[in-house]
Amino acid sequence: MQSTPVNRRQILTFLALLGVSESSLRAQDATKIDPKSYRIAFENDKVRVLEFRSRPGSGICGVGRHSHPAHLTIVLTDAKARVTLEDGKQLVAQNKSGDMFWSPAETHTVENDGKSDVHSYIVEVKETALKAA
Repeated sequence: MQSTPVNRRQILTFLALLGVSESSLRAQDATKIDPKSYRIAFENDKVRVLEFRSRPGSGICGVGRHSHPAHLTIVLTDAKARVTLEDGKQLVAQNKSGDMFWSPAETHTVENDGKSDVHSYIVEVKETALKAA
């Protein structure tokens, strides 16, 4: 029997039918990749809350180029970050303690461009919670 090659589009279509997004496949578990900076502060079947700390000059939300599922970030300290998006576009983000923002699933590089440590919570909504809603 001869096999037919499967292309990327066919795989993504199949995964979409199963309810699995490409971004969720690329997302990495930050607590396993960078356990010195991340800890699980809370987790249940609906959400996972990560506590994150970063020093000046180091990655803010992971090491090098990395991915996240969709998430809410709650900034606990003032922060200045240099962000490189998946398409190579760069921007500087500045947040004050208490700021909150939503981010879709994405791949990026983020570096602490400030002069002080960054402390934040990252709230990841689990896909099973979205399907149940």
